[in-house]
Amino acid sequence: MTQLGELELKDAAKQAAGNWQRFKSFIWFRDQELKRPEDWSVIYTHHRDSGLLDQSNAAVIRKAMMPFTTGDDPDVVFESHSHWAVGNIIGFSVRVFKRGRITKAFRVYHELAVQIEEYPILDEHDYSERECNATYENVGEAAWKLKQEFDLPDDWQSDVYSWLSEHRENSLESTDDQGGWPDESALEAAFDALAYQRSA
Repeated sequence: MTQLGELELKDAAKQAAGNWQRFKSFIWFRDQELKRPEDWSVIYTHHRDSGLLDQSNAAVIRKAMMPFTTGDDPDVVFESHSHWAVGNIIGFSVRVFKRGRITKAFRVYHELAVQIEEYPILDEHDYSERECNATYENVGEAAWKLKQEFDLPDDWQSDVYSWLSEHRENSLESTDDQGGWPDESALEAAFDALAYQRSA
């Protein structure tokens, strides 16, 4: 299926407007509140199981859409809908046409969609920060079994993460867009290097 970012603005607007009418097994209750629901598009950015890239891009898009959510008749409304497979799917509805003209809100979204087609990461800093945070949390999860065998200080996770960053950097490389997940051998090497004592 052609992505909106692959299309010129006018073509993208025509394809987006009323797209929710073509969704299978979908009921959008807001259509009863709108004078011209066919001028609106429902756009999803991420869901419960989305990877870090989609989460990062979704945050950038949300920030860009925020100015259009104010007032009594906003052109953007943030939405969260339930889905049988992935739980909630999150995004927004955007008014594509207003009095026959393409809205600024849709123009801004389309610019971001074009950027994603040209290069998938909208904000390198945000994405990198999410990868680091996820990897740090994953260190604790990956060591769930091993850490039961040692007497660990309160700041062990930070120390292990730092040691791996310096000595086993490849063990922290992101996998499956979920951050790095060090294997047990890398964790054992860190524990030994940090002189953690095994439990009696």
